[in-house]
Amino acid sequence: MSVNLPLITILGPTATGKTSLAVRLAAESGAEIISADSRQVYRRMDIGTGKDLSDYQINGKQIPYHLIDIVEPGTKYNLFEYQQDFLKAYSDIQLRSKQAILCGGSGLYIESVLNGYKMASVPVNEKLRAELEGYTDAQLEQRLKSVKKLHNNADFDTRKRTIRAIEIAEYQKSNAEQIPDFPKINSIIIGVRMEREAVCLSIYNRLKQRLRDGMIDEIQALLDNGIAPDDLIYYGLEYKFVTQYLLGEFSYNYMVEHLNIAIHQFAKRQMTWFRRMERNGFKINWIDGQLPIEEKVAMAMKILDGYNK
Repeated sequence: MSVNLPLITILGPTATGKTSLAVRLAAESGAEIISADSRQVYRRMDIGTGKDLSDYQINGKQIPYHLIDIVEPGTKYNLFEYQQDFLKAYSDIQLRSKQAILCGGSGLYIESVLNGYKMASVPVNEKLRAELEGYTDAQLEQRLKSVKKLHNNADFDTRKRTIRAIEIAEYQKSNAEQIPDFPKINSIIIGVRMEREAVCLSIYNRLKQRLRDGMIDEIQALLDNGIAPDDLIYYGLEYKFVTQYLLGEFSYNYMVEHLNIAIHQFAKRQMTWFRRMERNGFKINWIDGQLPIEEKVAMAMKILDGYNK
């Protein structure tokens, strides 16, 4: 595979094997991987976010990765910060004449790079926050819809998240002319997907494995180290449900059952996002995630070789 290709993007819903494919491709070409996962940026949040850092070692070789373990848990890492960190990593990789592979399932992060979203660092607006605290959840939802085009319901996971989304949208609306352009990034996009039944099984099996691996202990340790429960709940999915279980709000069985459902719904939202990207002109070359890894690598190499021709 030529290292003169544009950015390679490997995307897909959760539990479809994106990382293993990216690592194998990186091993073939000496490429480096830039993560596009909104939660793997946090240190000590390993099992719940599925970092699987051992996957980045293949045949005794360490595959370089970026934008994993870069901020402390409890902080609210945002899209603007991701764009800036991506550009630093991508520029560094290019300066060293290496191939870059963007890999992950956070559609918003991926599209913010590939579509060049104009973003700015948004300061806290205490006056607006005080006003919004008096709103009901339904009123917050309507306020956000009035200032932002929504692609999914992630901004409604918690009141804090909805208020921050309104704060960002209001700022960008008022300061549009001052926001700098994001550089154009060309990319070959490879998607990994499975049939719905296979994804559901993969999600359930992975959840059981994460519980066996100590995910509850990991989240308890974060709480013991002073991370506020609301901050962990803010991160959603595993961190939301397990924290609520540890707070005594759920039974263990209720937590597992409803977390499993929530992850399935999340995977569905991811595919909805990627299909919308296709409708908006992005060419995604899909690969069946159920194929043996050797076949997936061969298909990906064929796609990339075709670009060279």
